[in-house]
Amino acid sequence: MRANEPSCLPESGRFARTSVVYPGRMPLASQPMTRRAEILGQLRDLFIAEGFARFSIADLADRLRCSRSTLYAVAPSKEQLVVAAVRAYFSTAAERIEAKVAAADGPRERLATYLAAVAAELEPVSAEFFADVAAFAPAGDVYRENTRFAAQRIQALVAEGINAGVLRPANASFIGAAVSSVMAAIQRGDIQAATGLTAADAYRELADLILGSLDRPHEAGSDRRRSRR
Repeated sequence: MRANEPSCLPESGRFARTSVVYPGRMPLASQPMTRRAEILGQLRDLFIAEGFARFSIADLADRLRCSRSTLYAVAPSKEQLVVAAVRAYFSTAAERIEAKVAAADGPRERLATYLAAVAAELEPVSAEFFADVAAFAPAGDVYRENTRFAAQRIQALVAEGINAGVLRPANASFIGAAVSSVMAAIQRGDIQAATGLTAADAYRELADLILGSLDRPHEAGSDRRRSRR
């Protein structure tokens, strides 16, 4: 590595203790924004499929078929590329989830849609990605930030359904806190280790638990009748 070249992960895959500048605080990239978005999208897809700790900058340049300077124009180090790509994953997922929720009709349907959409976004995420996020604090911070938002969003959707009378009375704050705890356990791999479920399947079980516990009796009966058709 040249002396003036930004640092990246050692070949062992361990992260150096360096400060991380989040994407929102980075100076504008010198390359066109469309090219930066393209590289971030490719990094995002690679990382969620295979993790990121084992890749060096040279590996990434080879896999993306670009130069190191192209990667460094997106972010000045491997660590910051990781954080930017992880943020890109959550940002893209949130846009798709909220688009589905906006098209849903009624409070219960919005809650069900949100829960199902989150599970769908977790479907392509590999165990390697979750393990690497858990091992790299800045990426873990991004995950926890988005977990807090998801829990707050679910809490708000539950409260909406309760206030509309389509869900049974319950403590929405407790449900939000419980969701946050389970999602954190999914991120750490605890739920998968205890159950053998994938992250997406674990979240689907959580979604079924939430909806099943909140449905009023006539709603639950309607769901069962619909499922038999």
